[in-house]
Amino acid sequence: MAAGALALAASPGDAPIRAMRWAARSVDPVAAFDRAPAECLRRSRDPAEALKVEVGRAAFRTPVLLGGQAARAGVNCETCHKGGRTNPDFLFPGVSGAPGTADVTDSLFSTHRGDDVMDPKPIPDLSGPRAKLKVDQARGAHKLEPFIHGLITEEFDGPEPPKAVLQGIAEYVRHLSPDACPKTASVPVTPAYFMSDVRRALAAAQGEIAAGDAPAAILMIASARTRLGLIDERYAGAALAPLRAELRAADARLAQAQQALRDHRPGVAAELTAWLADSARLEARIEARAPASLFDPQRLTQAARRRLPG
Repeated sequence: MAAGALALAASPGDAPIRAMRWAARSVDPVAAFDRAPAECLRRSRDPAEALKVEVGRAAFRTPVLLGGQAARAGVNCETCHKGGRTNPDFLFPGVSGAPGTADVTDSLFSTHRGDDVMDPKPIPDLSGPRAKLKVDQARGAHKLEPFIHGLITEEFDGPEPPKAVLQGIAEYVRHLSPDACPKTASVPVTPAYFMSDVRRALAAAQGEIAAGDAPAAILMIASARTRLGLIDERYAGAALAPLRAELRAADARLAQAQQALRDHRPGVAAELTAWLADSARLEARIEARAPASLFDPQRLTQAARRRLPG
């Protein structure tokens, strides 16, 4: 899967799910990984603008956007900004000081901005009050897109993003707002939670295919594959091997779609439509076995305890 998202069964001492690698071992696994912050995203009624937001939302959720060391580690924008918010549990060796902080000029991820000075700062809440954010998000200010471009290509040494993706991330960030926060502060992390992201990313891919932007569509599919990987890693163990095989077969179809776009072959939009139609049956089988997976809070807690010293 994209960016090495497929997980192998964890051995004692390993993080049972990838996100635990950059969280303090003392973190309550149920509080941190069984629920996620509710997304504070304003919906746009303009179809073109809505597509941009969805493109940005998907790009925000895949390490492929950042490339380099970040992609190898499985880090994406949402790693620090869960659900477009902040991440008080983030603790990455060499990057963080206290939990919830990051040094944006570290040399681990960046050869451009690394200054060999450890000065981590609190991770901002992108859905918080605009006055607390350091970059003016107004379109007329023309500051947000260059700022995001610098984050990708300099702070993380990432590849040049497709124009539609850069614009999309800016629109996604602009549409995050405290006024759009739902009454419920968090939502359960379930297979359906990730499958919704998969479908939204593939819908964005179809939009970019229709627009003739294959590079942006390829990145959207990468995001879908990343989210599939987050399902896969929770189905460790021999008893769930058949289901993992189904997930990996579904991922392989998406990998083929990406390659078809690279090769300029026709029919990718139709293949994604077929994949989406088949996804309902796959999701039903995944949900049926969720109690035997790390989506079950008790099993997640037990798996987390096995990696603690002693």
